[in-house]
Amino acid sequence: MRYLPAFVLIFFVAAIKKPDKEWPEYLGGPDRNHYSPLDQVNRTNVTKLKKAWEYHTGDTSGQMQCNPIIVDGLLYATTASVEVFALEPATGREVWRFRKSGDVQWYSLSRGVSYWKKGEDRRILFTAGEWLYALDAQTGKPVIGFGDSGRVSLKSGLGISAKNKFVISSTPGAIFEDLIIMPLRLSEGSDAAPGYVQAFDVQSGKVKWVFRTIPSPGEFGYTTWESANHLNEDVGGANSWSGMSVDHKRGMVFVPTGSAAFDFYGGNRKGNNLFANSLLALDARTGKRKWHFQLVHHDVWDRDLPSPPNLVTINRNGKSIDVVVQATKAGYIYVFDRENGTPVYEVREKSFPVNGVEGEQLSPTQPIPVAPLPFARNQFREEDLNPWAENLEELKERFRKMRAGEFQPPSLEGTIIFPGFDGGAEWGGSAFDQETGLLYVNSNEMPWVLKLNKNKKYTNSLISKGKSIYLKYCSSCHREDLTGNPQSGYPSLVNISERRDVAFLNSIISQGKGMMTGFPQISKEDKEVLVDFLLAKEKKGDFVQNQTKKDELPYVFDGYNKFLDKNGYPAVKPPWGQLTAINLNTGEIVWKNRLGEFRELTARGIPQTGTENYGGAVVTKGGLVFIAATKDERIRAFDKLNGKLLWEAELPACGFATPSVYEANGKQYLVVACGGTKLGTKKGDSYVAFAL
Repeated sequence: MRYLPAFVLIFFVAAIKKPDKEWPEYLGGPDRNHYSPLDQVNRTNVTKLKKAWEYHTGDTSGQMQCNPIIVDGLLYATTASVEVFALEPATGREVWRFRKSGDVQWYSLSRGVSYWKKGEDRRILFTAGEWLYALDAQTGKPVIGFGDSGRVSLKSGLGISAKNKFVISSTPGAIFEDLIIMPLRLSEGSDAAPGYVQAFDVQSGKVKWVFRTIPSPGEFGYTTWESANHLNEDVGGANSWSGMSVDHKRGMVFVPTGSAAFDFYGGNRKGNNLFANSLLALDARTGKRKWHFQLVHHDVWDRDLPSPPNLVTINRNGKSIDVVVQATKAGYIYVFDRENGTPVYEVREKSFPVNGVEGEQLSPTQPIPVAPLPFARNQFREEDLNPWAENLEELKERFRKMRAGEFQPPSLEGTIIFPGFDGGAEWGGSAFDQETGLLYVNSNEMPWVLKLNKNKKYTNSLISKGKSIYLKYCSSCHREDLTGNPQSGYPSLVNISERRDVAFLNSIISQGKGMMTGFPQISKEDKEVLVDFLLAKEKKGDFVQNQTKKDELPYVFDGYNKFLDKNGYPAVKPPWGQLTAINLNTGEIVWKNRLGEFRELTARGIPQTGTENYGGAVVTKGGLVFIAATKDERIRAFDKLNGKLLWEAELPACGFATPSVYEANGKQYLVVACGGTKLGTKKGDSYVAFAL
């Protein structure tokens, strides 16, 4: 027998490799359906899954929410500080790693990378800070011909108003032909950049088209901003941060957007505010709008569309329909005809309260789907308080002082947001199984309190300049007294000088870290004053008279505060986290499972509660739904037809990420990032793969 040279054999094997055995894009493919056609692991043998390999990144500087891709024989993923690496998918052995230089800080958060190839040119695209990078997929070296020595700014197509503002991306871009269409993450305050959708040329890095989600005069949607002076850069946001889906056959990209900024008061942006909180269908080649549907009018509740929509085909009344499916933070599922945006299930404009704070002008109605029924509760009444709370009477007193109910306006006394700011559905996204027509969505049912305070900038009192800057940029998360809210993930800054130095604080303020936005717009002088305030080094007499500035609003946000009992558990009765299967052909909920467990509560005889969960499920032809996501450091497999728990395994740290399923050397693998850190859990640094 005549043997082929090794390099020829490798090329031959790669050429016949079936893409459906890999996981070639974020969330499995351009349809974002989290689906694998592999069935080597199935209902009969899933109990035999064992850890196959574990790769330690050595990086615990933040969260790992990455969904790895496996394509053309390599696994690509990111570390907590967004160093990209390639592994052998069967062994976890590192092939290459792109390390940032010692003087660069990338305090970003990455949910994955994008892959593009044409002939022998294969590229990995990822973001760190404000930069979109292109690497050679086989070597990990920067592609010098892309932009400026391998990178381009995500601000390139946003205009001059974004120059000194916070712009990054946490989610991989969507690939269409030779374009990469980019999600953006921005500040959510009055200093937000505009959230325009940009398409970059994958080969050159040049901006090919821009869709303005905040329209200019003469553009469709401009008149839905009745009193916003957004041409003078007073309004930003309306960005797509959660990711996009691509219909290659139709040449369409489906773009979910978030709220306009400032998130919780819209007196300076009266009107419905297109194209905030909308599902956009754009021509992927040109960026031209084909259709849109706004899911929340004039959002002041942070009701961003939290995940990429699913592109699926359903059978409705005997007719096959290609649809786009969007899950929401409020627990609703919206289903639209992919061609024209017509709702497949009726959507009705329902009346809601409009008695907001002075200056606010709320929409009198919101679009609510008749079906499917909500997969999460969105009503919170006194009888829904947690019956096991040791301070139940105190919770009742607090509840009675606040507003509760769906789309209740933000208020000075406090308004309960339920499900919370993180959903309902969250960024992990939904899985879809074409064989059964079932959509699998995991959800949170955590109450949060939205409270507005009158802006102290509107008083004439004396205040230190450092505190004035702190109140504007930092207090909504870390509170006015610097105590933070550790249970919600916002650390205390009290005595920060004992833990951090000036260089660290300067870097964090400018660039952010993890889910914290950076504030590059703060001048060097003001940053020095802010750091002095944080380190309790302000000079005596360094006080200023409060003055209302052009970009100040009459109200400020009191912070991201969960409504918890004295022991840190949700103030609402369980379930606190669920996994739900929905039949999209009929609109019926097929099964629900409580997802996650507090073992200390189970030991007390309290039924399984579920936990907050972040990261989506994957579904396979083998009849299984895999999901990690929970606070209890476990990964589980359920029967996709009835929800029966078939397998679970302990993880080295919480897997707050969507797993990937693939085949390598004839064996099926399941891999998940185990970074922990979120929700106060222990830190992790590894990717863990399971196989039979």
